[in-house]
Amino acid sequence: QVQLVESGGGLVQAGGSLRLSCAASGSIFSIKGMGWYRQASGKQRELVAGITSGGSANYADSVKGRFTISRDNAKNTVYLQMNSLKPEDTAVYYCKLWGLTDTYWGQGTQVTVSS
Repeated sequence: QVQLVESGGGLVQAGGSLRLSCAASGSIFSIKGMGWYRQASGKQRELVAGITSGGSANYADSVKGRFTISRDNAKNTVYLQMNSLKPEDTAVYYCKLWGLTDTYWGQGTQVTVSS
């Protein structure tokens, strides 16, 4: 069993910054990658950013240049630094872990950007 615990969400004004964290614990044998998704009200969940165990990262076009994903392999933790936030970034942000054969989701953390 793997648990993902997210933190760092909140309310911020447009142009501000937030840093999300996601710590994985439990029966972790191997991690292929970790990442962040988001789901705005009434919309489908979408990939925001992902990072492999080797450190290769990819981003949604909408966040390139503003968000940075990083990972601490020793702590099984992934971070999402979000700068220059926009109201359209408002969503519940979910952490995801890709294991060898299974995937796991966090419970989600709300990010609200006011204009």
